[in-house]
Amino acid sequence: MASDRHVADAHDVIRVVGARENNLKDVDVEIPKRRLTVFTGVSGSGKSSLVFGTIAVESQRLINETYPTFVQQFMAQLSRPDVDGLENISPAIIVDQERMGANARSTVGTVTDAYAMLRLLFSRLGEPHIGSPQAFSFNIPSAPGSDTVTGGMCPRCEGLGEVSDVDLDELFDSSKSLSEGAITVPGYNVDGWMVRIFTESGFLDAAKPIASYSPQERADFLYKEPTKVKLQNMNMTYEGLVPKITKSFLQKDREALQPHVRAFVDRAVKFLPCPECGGSRLNAGARSSKIGGADIAEVSAMQITDLSAWLDSVDPTSIGPLLSSLKRVIASFIDIGLGYLSLDRSSGTLSGGEAQRTKMIRHLGSALTDVTYVFDEPTAGLHPHDIQRMNDLLLLLRDKGNTVLVVEHKPEVIAIADHVVDLGPQAGSRGGQIMYEGDVAGLRASDTLTGRHLDHRAALKSSTRTATGSLPIRGATQHNLTGVDVDIPLGVLTVVTGVAGSGKSSLIHGNVPAFDDVVVVDQSPIKGSRRSSPATYTGVLDAIRTAFAKANGVKASLFSANSEGACPACKGLGVIITNLGYTQSVETRCEVCDGSGFSDAVLEYTLDGKNIAEVLAMSAEEAHGFTTGSAKTTLARMVDVGLGYITLGQALNTLSGGERQRLKLAIAMAKKGAVYVLDEPTTGLHLADVDNLLSLLDRLVDAGNSVIVIEHHQAVMAHADHLIDLGPGAGRDGGRVVFEGTPAALVKERSTLTGEHLARYVGAV
Repeated sequence: MASDRHVADAHDVIRVVGARENNLKDVDVEIPKRRLTVFTGVSGSGKSSLVFGTIAVESQRLINETYPTFVQQFMAQLSRPDVDGLENISPAIIVDQERMGANARSTVGTVTDAYAMLRLLFSRLGEPHIGSPQAFSFNIPSAPGSDTVTGGMCPRCEGLGEVSDVDLDELFDSSKSLSEGAITVPGYNVDGWMVRIFTESGFLDAAKPIASYSPQERADFLYKEPTKVKLQNMNMTYEGLVPKITKSFLQKDREALQPHVRAFVDRAVKFLPCPECGGSRLNAGARSSKIGGADIAEVSAMQITDLSAWLDSVDPTSIGPLLSSLKRVIASFIDIGLGYLSLDRSSGTLSGGEAQRTKMIRHLGSALTDVTYVFDEPTAGLHPHDIQRMNDLLLLLRDKGNTVLVVEHKPEVIAIADHVVDLGPQAGSRGGQIMYEGDVAGLRASDTLTGRHLDHRAALKSSTRTATGSLPIRGATQHNLTGVDVDIPLGVLTVVTGVAGSGKSSLIHGNVPAFDDVVVVDQSPIKGSRRSSPATYTGVLDAIRTAFAKANGVKASLFSANSEGACPACKGLGVIITNLGYTQSVETRCEVCDGSGFSDAVLEYTLDGKNIAEVLAMSAEEAHGFTTGSAKTTLARMVDVGLGYITLGQALNTLSGGERQRLKLAIAMAKKGAVYVLDEPTTGLHLADVDNLLSLLDRLVDAGNSVIVIEHHQAVMAHADHLIDLGPGAGRDGGRVVFEGTPAALVKERSTLTGEHLARYVGAV
């Protein structure tokens, strides 16, 4: 291990002593303060455990403890990380890739305070003057009977911008009568009470086809208000079908519904722009006030680059400081590569990379200094053209006197580091050690896995595969697409490129899934409870439980922490949950089962010398050598996609977006002759693992599949059989196909931003 410690003062370093969080092996490290430190290493080597799980968690825990007790009960209760000592840590601000919550009232403007400043601007300069900034808020209703606009919420959609409409054709078959099973809503069986209320209410003829109903019968069937009726001497409430299913299905949390009911809701409910506000969320009063002929809804809907130009036209005479502040925020959007967004964009629709960069907006203009900023792969989702701008922002934060800690794989970011900490040598139990500390030149000269691959470049293919057919897309207009016509070849590896916001996802996700045999493998969260793990998600646990049951002559249900084998104290969770307040709870490791989730009796049973808890603690790679049959096959695919270090019992919600995608891919690989769509599969992958991914993609294609990859990584571009490049810019300046062909042809032409960067990557300068 090399070292580069030349710190003048002991207080100029964050000192970590004996860190053992997750797979860290008594790690000692000194990290220079007010510098940019990049943490490298393969996925699962311990980078996040050191940066997020140790340094950032302890900083936040200590800050939380400074608040009064009555405040602490509403905050996340953080346990002290497993570390002997932490010295000189400063307040930490975490800027991660967690997608912003899908709160329907949250927009890009509201989460960055840009909309708050815009509301203040309109309250000062808008004509006619209608009231305070609240008059322009779509989250505040206007007081009834008031002479002025006290809130800007549209009364029809309640500030959501859209209204739900029920597709009646999904509720019933009008050619049938009620007694023939006309109602097609889940749970509405002909002989069940839900239907008998309709057939025996006296309002409807049970033998009459719904298509033959009179206007009054149809109104009673669909919309009648709650009315008391008597069925078999019992008082019941009759209600029209639409309000009845609205209450029982549509007003409930979608994710809490059973899968078949959720599928019904997705079919039956259509969301349309609100006819009263046109989707703007605002009432007529808020829309009546204008600056330079534009109301606040129109300004919020502008592409941010256009909004910047509009602000230049606003007279600063009476609002100079406010206008300057708003311009700085808008300029930050453009500097960070998000100029193609609009302030009215729902925050829940942002990708992980877009969400992380949006969070950065809050901090770029902050007056805070000497704090620690912690970033998780800030270049995720960025085209090589945009990475330099991200680097400039990271350096700007450092130059303001802050400590910047970055977990990253991209060589372009590693290159600007003042200090590098490389973890390894491998992942999981074979990682968790410091392999190198020092400057970038020293890393490059080191014999670590990262050092050896830092200057590695994939070469252009000498020959490419020939397509066996194509998926024709015609007139695509989703989002910023401008009537795109393109043929996506089959039987080859196609890579779709372009700067962030150019229309790649709109083109592929908006059109390809409509074709047959398409398998979409993305980074979205995997649905499941806190009890879900890679073992349950992949079905490996079923095979393991069966093997345990056969070896011990007992029931398979004993080997489930969600069933008969659960620890009686924690009910199989492995933790004890204590509710401390209205919104907060504390989790502590269950002392009875020591966190395994299983009862003592179950742990007495073994398979080849291991109990069920010990097997679930194995990594996928370890378990592959332990299991047989279908479980072994599935685990082999997990190893193939670079997840050999993931433990079988690890909670699914602890996986990163890239890990989730690769886990989905491991399951989906069983299908042959399919079209696979992958969205940035290199996210979270070390340089050394990218070659393994390319081999995996080749194996998928060579097995008779078609693979379509949305990707920014030049190694994947160089390895493609066919490239589709969108652009030339982002947002309104994108949405067009600017190149189709082989990577070699793109490098030769250098007609696009992607072509310029790919040529530089492969050394064709």
